Amino acid sequence: MSFLRQAWAVAAKDLRSEIRSKESINASVAFALVILLLFSFAFDPTSDQVREIAGGLLWLVFAFAGTLILNRSFARELVNDCLDALLASPVSGAQLFLGKVIANFLILLAVELACLPVFTIFYNVHWTQSIWLLFVVMLLGNWGLTVIGTLFSAMTVNLRLRELMLPMLVYPMMIPALMGAIQLSSVLVSGEPLAADNQIWFRVLVAFDVIFTLLSLALVETVLVG
Repeated sequence: MSFLRQAWAVAAKDLRSEIRSKESINASVAFALVILLLFSFAFDPTSDQVREIAGGLLWLVFAFAGTLILNRSFARELVNDCLDALLASPVSGAQLFLGKVIANFLILLAVELACLPVFTIFYNVHWTQSIWLLFVVMLLGNWGLTVIGTLFSAMTVNLRLRELMLPMLVYPMMIPALMGAIQLSSVLVSGEPLAADNQIWFRVLVAFDVIFTLLSLALVETVLVG
């Protein structure tokens, strides 16, 4: 319980900072909405082909918007050597990392929820009962994205080109989780029931989240301290 309490204290600090500045949220929401709008002009939202790739378009927007949030995860701590102060505090590297992941997860989830109504209107999607399954897919895919992104954000925090390096490192690692999220979202957006061959992607997402969460918690001390 003490471990989770310290992690939540770090997450609450980041959430309060983001609520005050709204720097990452405003940028990522604006970016996501612009991309959704441009895609709606580039494709015919009423066509069946667009329905088939709508899940991919949705997660493409989520992945791009997520990097804007993840880039700021550790970069905001560079001001006044706040990162050194955090590392010197009684909070362990794993607690600091988990707190950052929780904060990024909640911020990115808020951005995704803000994009869903716009996506529904622009692409004429009728969710019916699939909205709850899509929400589960969003939670699983979102957690994988934030875990991988937060770890690489810690690795690239001192690089000059961290805004460029972070997407180059995160996207290849996210391929299994993105494939699962895209496959499931495409089926749900099209209104089709999940078949047995699609349900395996749920296992892929869960396995991805568990494996990389444990690996990140084990490696983050080395990444932060060296």
